[in-house]
Amino acid sequence: MTAITRKPENPTAHLTEADIEQIGVELDAIRQDIVDSRGASDAAYIRKVIDVQRKLELGSRAVLVASIFPPAWVLGTVGLSVAKILDNMEIGHNIMHGQWDWMRDPKIHSSTWEWDNATPSDAWKHSHNEVHHTYTNIVGKDNDLGYGIMRVDEDQRWHPMYLAQPLWNFVNACLFEYGIAAYDLELGRNLRVPKDKRSETFKRNLKGTLGKIRKQATKDYVVHPVLSIPTGSFLPTLAANATANVVRNLWTHSVIMCGHFPEGVETFEKKAIPEKETRGEWYLRQMLGSANISGSKAMHLMTGNLSHQIEHHLFPDLPSNRYAEIAPQVKALFAKYDLNYHEASLPAQVYSAWHKVVRLSLPNDFMATTTVKNLPSQLKTLYAMSTKGPKVRRAAQARLQQQARRLTTAA
Repeated sequence: MTAITRKPENPTAHLTEADIEQIGVELDAIRQDIVDSRGASDAAYIRKVIDVQRKLELGSRAVLVASIFPPAWVLGTVGLSVAKILDNMEIGHNIMHGQWDWMRDPKIHSSTWEWDNATPSDAWKHSHNEVHHTYTNIVGKDNDLGYGIMRVDEDQRWHPMYLAQPLWNFVNACLFEYGIAAYDLELGRNLRVPKDKRSETFKRNLKGTLGKIRKQATKDYVVHPVLSIPTGSFLPTLAANATANVVRNLWTHSVIMCGHFPEGVETFEKKAIPEKETRGEWYLRQMLGSANISGSKAMHLMTGNLSHQIEHHLFPDLPSNRYAEIAPQVKALFAKYDLNYHEASLPAQVYSAWHKVVRLSLPNDFMATTTVKNLPSQLKTLYAMSTKGPKVRRAAQARLQQQARRLTTAA
């Protein structure tokens, strides 16, 4: 995968300007049909999900009070993990997108909702709704693409530090809510600014995030375990809460990686995006920069319907329970305009995304040109690229590219 404008064959080259604007017209029509038909059944759906999630969390926490007994620990931990995933994915994420604002229910509204996560909802809505959904997969603009810490495209110059990318991505997955909080704060950039010159906005946001983390940690790692002291379950309850948070983080990270990072999903260069992008052009970028996960209704629920990532990015403010309904229409539109509707099972998408993480942690064409027979010499080349200067890296990279071209020609 390379930035779409640098690919040998641009997958949109066959589209005229009129085609692109017509795609926008047809997608607007699909959206309007759902807007016009929203009603009582949709409202009942989200209220039911919230009710089930709250009862599941309360029941799981009650069971964990007796978590000194292994069956209670397993049952409570599984239940709490599922409750936290539902709270983050199908409920919090989608409510904060404004998907349910049309109900005019102040308890289920994007302006009032707060979730069980390290990031305050206002900070998340800015970085996710306003930045990520506006600049989807534009390298250098959309930090959700690699969360600003990874090499996500061949056109990004390789550096030895990227060799640690797979490890860093795994650590980030385990601590994902805190990684997102740091990303929402633009922590790296702001910490490089002298303390006395940091903006008041950053200081205010940092205070809010630390307050949110303290509140969540107090609930999970102090209050709930303390309530378990009478049964001798303090430590098991503490471990159960930590486990549920890690499970939620790993699941969320996997779902999000599958939505934008598998092989074949397109990225875009900043300079290639028009200053005033039309509705059709924006739609087209969402179509090519997203990927779906196939699966059951239960799987769709647990992903917050982000298994329909393509539909979500086209219509982020439509009720999530309607994405499955419009997916066949969207897929037919892809076929009509000869575009790739990227969809695969969860294991396939997870493998593909991690394959890309590993592939891009290495110099371009390294994996493509490495075999069992030439592995020692390839590792020697990689060592030289990692320990010597830019000139050595450039020369070695040129040799790898030549090897790759020869292999392609021979095939």
